Amino acid sequence: MKKLFILFTTVLMSFGALAKGNLPRTIVTTDGEIDDVDTFIRMLLYTNEFHVEGLIYSSSMWHYKGDGKGTKFESEMPSTKKIYGVRTDLRWAGVTWIQDLLDQYAKVYPNLLLHSKNYPTPDYLKSLVKVGNIEFEGEMEKITAGSELIKQKLMDESDAEEIYLQAWGGTNTIARALKSIEDENKNKPNWAAIKSRISKKAIIYTIMDQDATYKKYIGVNWPEIRVFYNANQFWCMAYPWKRQVPKSFQKYFEGTFMGPLINEHGPLLKKYYSYGDGQKQEGDEEHNHGNLEKITKDGIYKKFDFISEGDSPAFLNLMDTGLDNYKNPSYGGWGGRFVKAKDNPFRFEDGETAADLNPETGKMDKAFPQTRWLEAMQLDFLARAEWCIKPYEAANHAPWITVKEGTQLWANAGEKITLHVSAQDKDKNNVVQFKAWPYAEAGDGKATTLLEGNMVKVQIPSTAKKGDKYHVIVEGTDNGTPQLTRYRRVVISVM
Repeated sequence: MKKLFILFTTVLMSFGALAKGNLPRTIVTTDGEIDDVDTFIRMLLYTNEFHVEGLIYSSSMWHYKGDGKGTKFESEMPSTKKIYGVRTDLRWAGVTWIQDLLDQYAKVYPNLLLHSKNYPTPDYLKSLVKVGNIEFEGEMEKITAGSELIKQKLMDESDAEEIYLQAWGGTNTIARALKSIEDENKNKPNWAAIKSRISKKAIIYTIMDQDATYKKYIGVNWPEIRVFYNANQFWCMAYPWKRQVPKSFQKYFEGTFMGPLINEHGPLLKKYYSYGDGQKQEGDEEHNHGNLEKITKDGIYKKFDFISEGDSPAFLNLMDTGLDNYKNPSYGGWGGRFVKAKDNPFRFEDGETAADLNPETGKMDKAFPQTRWLEAMQLDFLARAEWCIKPYEAANHAPWITVKEGTQLWANAGEKITLHVSAQDKDKNNVVQFKAWPYAEAGDGKATTLLEGNMVKVQIPSTAKKGDKYHVIVEGTDNGTPQLTRYRRVVISVM
């Protein structure tokens, strides 16, 4: 019986590895803030879309455990140095909350499988949980189980596929992994080849600089590792969302929408933090958002309003929604839009140069490359929540959009071309309605688009120059409940 149990457990745990297919590989590092918890819950509902290979506790400028010896520490980041001064530890939520949430995931996992057989097993995900560098902000001196996992994945020559490293907190555990690779290999005659291979394999998506290890170590010693640096766009999914999200989208973050999503969709969503929900994260004395009396007194937020998921863009960037943004960070998608840094062709950043025109304000907006997708993203989140409790036939699933002519086309300046679009929807009774629009900021200007039935007429400007690229987004939304949207991006290059 014991041998049979071990075999059964091994099969369950190996399912995650078997399900990899052509999905992007990713490792998550997290400092455990309440918005990391909410991000993690949403991410679990999307783990059929990418292959998770590590879930690692790490520290940040906002959260660290301390060494247990009373050692005093002062942040080297100006903002937290001013706020917190000298501390021995800071708002540390511990190293069990991921496992606790995976226990709740296990309860809804059988129902999620009804909607996608690619969801990883709870046991597989639990096998990925490691403790990284957590004692202090930016601590990267110690070799940890978390850093060793990242090192092993990067050094594994049997699998050359990219690994997308998400930094929801500091980059210190990632930095320690790279430092270990350097220390163990820098004196070898093939060090240059090893370094080049690792640099091509790793991609780092970081939400701001939450410690100094990228600036002081990674950027200096590994300048050819691709970095997607989100310092502006993520705010629309973070604490100040009311100042960032267009008024027309804010209803999807308010308690009237979020309350039913959280409270009516099973035990995993029940753990999601929202305003006035009565929950309190152990270890974080600043988590008072659940105090209904306080938020009522402040009058800004209402019960079950969205608090923050500042790290969700990191995993949403992996979603294959048809926008083709993962390999092309300047294209833009659910994880934001980034442009190549002036001083490093391997680093992609947001900011003024990556701003999009916000039609609600009529101004260029640093957050709009993210906020433009929020309605579709929130409705998609609701659909995934329903997957936790409903059978396949009672839930909605996103359509798939196709453009007959393909997605990489050529045209002359002034030319008119026609795109024939179609949609496939797994839900038999759904009807998909199309829109088509030019994404001017992602390319070299604005093409004119006109939708006629299932045809999109595209007019390339007569002023277009050879080599210019024009992006057209074909958007298909079904009439299911909730309505779900997917896309196809067509990039037209001028001959």
